[in-house]
Amino acid sequence: MRDHLPVILFLLPFATAICLPMVGLKAHRWCRPLALVSLLVMFGLAIVNLLLVREHGEQSYGLAGWLPGSDPTLGIEWVNDHLASAMLVAISFLASLCLLYSGSLTPTIGKHRVVPYYTLILLLISALTGIVFAGDIFNVFVFLEVAALSAYALVALAGGRALIAAFRYLILGTLGSTFYLLGVVFFYATTGTLNMAEMYQQFIASPELLHSRAIVGGMTFLFLGLGIKMALFPLHAWLPGAYTRAPDAISPLLAGLMTKVALYGCVRILFWGLAAGKLLEPVPALTLLGGLGMLAALAGSLLALAQQELKRMFAYGGISHIGLILIGVSQTNQTAFAGSMFYLMNDAIMQAGLFFIAGAAILHHGVRTVTDLPRLRQSPWLVAAFIALALSMIGIPPTGGFFGKWHIILGALEAENYLAITAIVVSTLLTMAYFQRLFLRIFGHSEVVPDSAEGSLALPVKLAVGLTAMLVVVLGLCSGPLIGFFRLTASAAGL
Repeated sequence: MRDHLPVILFLLPFATAICLPMVGLKAHRWCRPLALVSLLVMFGLAIVNLLLVREHGEQSYGLAGWLPGSDPTLGIEWVNDHLASAMLVAISFLASLCLLYSGSLTPTIGKHRVVPYYTLILLLISALTGIVFAGDIFNVFVFLEVAALSAYALVALAGGRALIAAFRYLILGTLGSTFYLLGVVFFYATTGTLNMAEMYQQFIASPELLHSRAIVGGMTFLFLGLGIKMALFPLHAWLPGAYTRAPDAISPLLAGLMTKVALYGCVRILFWGLAAGKLLEPVPALTLLGGLGMLAALAGSLLALAQQELKRMFAYGGISHIGLILIGVSQTNQTAFAGSMFYLMNDAIMQAGLFFIAGAAILHHGVRTVTDLPRLRQSPWLVAAFIALALSMIGIPPTGGFFGKWHIILGALEAENYLAITAIVVSTLLTMAYFQRLFLRIFGHSEVVPDSAEGSLALPVKLAVGLTAMLVVVLGLCSGPLIGFFRLTASAAGL
């Protein structure tokens, strides 16, 4: 079974997605249980996969048993290593939690949309799984497109103004896909292969290739496309509207996974394809992404501070954290790389948790803007979880957010990049400023609020909110071994 675990993990949500429309013809009420069971089984197998990779090492899986061999242009390879296996655990866990959470919010979507809703979610998760495992840059493109098409439709399910946000997402996403595919063409024309491992060997053997016009052009197009997909400032225009207007049951899934997996794909191509960790001279794309990361960290926090709508504020906060992760990746040392990958996992949980709270606050208390926040005092459960997640977003111990930022800063010190340290510190202060603004509205308002309405929260909502809040603390307390684990991924990346 271990030999075929990668494809099993992919096929579980994919096969269920194919079956759901047929099941929905008879009884749409079975769609949610089937989808949830599929994702929970996937989560269990993802944990098993992580333990097996930890024990036996990296696995190369050739689809249909056909690995790229003597002719590197043929065969499709999936790579099941430490980073991929950890990412799969995060994806399957958050997907399961989002589906559990969405049960009480599904009626807001409409009964006639239940079947496409769960089908699209499963297609999205299977596509994200494909991105994580893909060992060649063309298959990253294929799965990015499947994930993007699913996301466009999920955003549009809310109807009304969400249709405009989905259309904007579609236009910019298509532009990003076009740029990415142009980059793939340049790389293939120069190297004669699409496989990342084969490219890696070519760049190690001939480092001067990285400075050829074709490769520089290919990198420009490829990372411009990925920059749009991960909402890297200033290519982020689609994200605030999409996350704000999407159904409240969908926003946590998109915020927790979409941009993070696109960022993962960027890291995979940089270090496992372009050999950015092995070459003595910095890869031009890595230097550029580091500079854009600093800009994103500052601009995202500033824009979040200026917002009145909660979901839009959290969306801009996510843009800022994409920048922080790129700052860590661009330092090209083990400390910063391990810290950024650890922070990526934390940010996925933090973003999902904040949008869980935003959705519950809208549904139960009508809290959409900063002005409405005093009503949140009716739910101590939501307020307590919000405090824990806010502390992690700011980076206060003992949360995971603190230890992720700390190791990124240590890595920047190691690289003597004091501009990056300044950007991280200023971004952290701005994040503290907008969360302070929120807490002043919650606790500083003088009006008398009714007795606790906590009991009105559905159990799945309490569970989703509580688990994400607890996890950011647990990740902080377990940061030592987890950072050690991500150091192994840094070693595999050549750092």
